[in-house]
Amino acid sequence: MPTPPRAWQRMLSGRRLDLLDPTPVDIEIEDIAHGLAFVARWNGQTKGDFAYSVAEHSLLVEEIFGRISPDAPIKWRLAALLHDAPEYVIGDMISPVKAAVGPGYGELDDRLAAAIHVRFGLPAAVPKTVKQKIKRADRISAWLEATEIAGFTKAEADKFFGKPNPKLIADLTIRLRPPVEVRNDYTARHNSLLTQLG
Repeated sequence: MPTPPRAWQRMLSGRRLDLLDPTPVDIEIEDIAHGLAFVARWNGQTKGDFAYSVAEHSLLVEEIFGRISPDAPIKWRLAALLHDAPEYVIGDMISPVKAAVGPGYGELDDRLAAAIHVRFGLPAAVPKTVKQKIKRADRISAWLEATEIAGFTKAEADKFFGKPNPKLIADLTIRLRPPVEVRNDYTARHNSLLTQLG
């Protein structure tokens, strides 16, 4: 009988994360921040000397979510920051690839997200209304990324991501930075939000 394929990954923290049955005790923010800082958005097809990382994207989504819902409880700001956290182990697949892979990717993402949420004191599943606002912030971030660094015209970005309210993107810009800076800022923002949660 063949040996089943390995379904866990060793993290830099020393944790061993089982992808088929992830548990909150095997999740560390330093692992998430490190992984996301090295995962490129847009399959790396962006302008600049550094990849635009999922960690940088997540910081921007959390900022935009705060503009959409300025009175939202801190826990939902944390959920916005962590919205793509599973990608620290499964990578960032562009939408066409997710569609080709099928529902298995979404199920894996959901299992990891639930364990991550529980690890940091959030409900395993974010309420639908909050998830919709995070998704709106995500699409606004994608619009900015598409037009500033991914080669899309504004008309194309409007078609795929929706035209953002100018007030929500006022003074926002895409930043390309070394992974170590982004990793540190992601970890710091996470810790700040946890402290505010009390």
